[in-house]
Amino acid sequence: MYDAVLVPTDGSPGAEAAVDHGIHMAAQNGATVHAVHVVDVTDFGDIAEGEEDLVAQGYEVVEPVVAKAEEAGLEVVETVLEGTPHERLLEYAGRKEIDAIAIGTHGKSGLSRVLLGSTAEEIVREAPVPVLTVREALE
Repeated sequence: MYDAVLVPTDGSPGAEAAVDHGIHMAAQNGATVHAVHVVDVTDFGDIAEGEEDLVAQGYEVVEPVVAKAEEAGLEVVETVLEGTPHERLLEYAGRKEIDAIAIGTHGKSGLSRVLLGSTAEEIVREAPVPVLTVREALE
């Protein structure tokens, strides 16, 4: 059913909660895991000077997803993109013919969600494929 599962991550607890679900979904279908981090440049404007450092940090954020997918015996593609996260993730999903997306949420609601925006919410609204949202575990 799914040949390619996108598992975006920013390294947050919410994103980490979705990783296991995305990998499980991929394993059930023998799918390739696409572990992707987006360096959000919306707050930085022109970041050319520190760009290499941010991209390197992005690969560090993606590494735990890659390790878990490989441990599960899955093929994995790791990618770091730059731009507005939801836009870049949706572009990537279209280009790579992604069949499903597993994304974490931060559990925000009300005014904090409106003021801060929500990548997961935008993905759910605009993705042309099924999206599994996983809420950060509350302790």
